[in-house]
Amino acid sequence: MVTVLERNCVRVSGVPDGRPVVFVHGFGCDQAMWRFVAPDFEVDHRVVLLDLVGAGNSDLSAYDPEKYASLRGYADDIVEVCRELGLSDVVLVGHSVSAMIGVLAWQQAPELFGALVMVGPNPRYIDDGDYVGGFSRTDIAGLLDALDANHLGWSRQMAPVIMGNQDDPALAAELTNSFCRTDPDIARQFARVTFLSDNRADLPGISVPVLVLQCSDDVIAPEVVGRYVHESIPGSVFTHLAATGHVPHLSAPEETTAAIRSFLAG
Repeated sequence: MVTVLERNCVRVSGVPDGRPVVFVHGFGCDQAMWRFVAPDFEVDHRVVLLDLVGAGNSDLSAYDPEKYASLRGYADDIVEVCRELGLSDVVLVGHSVSAMIGVLAWQQAPELFGALVMVGPNPRYIDDGDYVGGFSRTDIAGLLDALDANHLGWSRQMAPVIMGNQDDPALAAELTNSFCRTDPDIARQFARVTFLSDNRADLPGISVPVLVLQCSDDVIAPEVVGRYVHESIPGSVFTHLAATGHVPHLSAPEETTAAIRSFLAG
């Protein structure tokens, strides 16, 4: 029988009695995306890396379309991993959709989590009245149709746009390869769950310290969205990075690390 830690390919490093930092990747990614940031925290934190089920080296046989038809399915897994490891006062660092998965994990088990770091969060991707999410309903429908029709072609087209940093093609190539490695059927469902989600109502009730990390020129989570998240969460800290694109932990790891460190020290 596959254990919880095997299911999510959990890797633990750092100081055993240090404050736990759990890094959770975004859509189309895996734990390797944190390799330039996580080591800096190993000197004084207990660092936990994992792959969401369906991503990276997770156990694909554990993928249940019904369970993962909602972001809460992934949040359940994070809570289960934290409990299995006996963690408390966890700093959960979530990239993109995992920023909202982190909120849901905190909702489910607030006793486990001491702070949330949201890297490029977007609580609702589709514009709604006065709310600007960055995409029209037609945009998202087209994006999902294109993914259904040609997973590899969609990945090669979208990954460079999401990454930004056109002056460094190696970054776009890495994200493209990560997208292409994802099982197409799982990618299609996760994309629907991600891009059709609406977690705006979950933000005002958050009662732990929160850092919102906002990049410049982020097509997936524009600044107006980051500002909305910040203004919706009482007492949250908003840090605008000089980094461009949607994946600062790859494109600007030192700046990303420094911002998280500053937040935790405060």
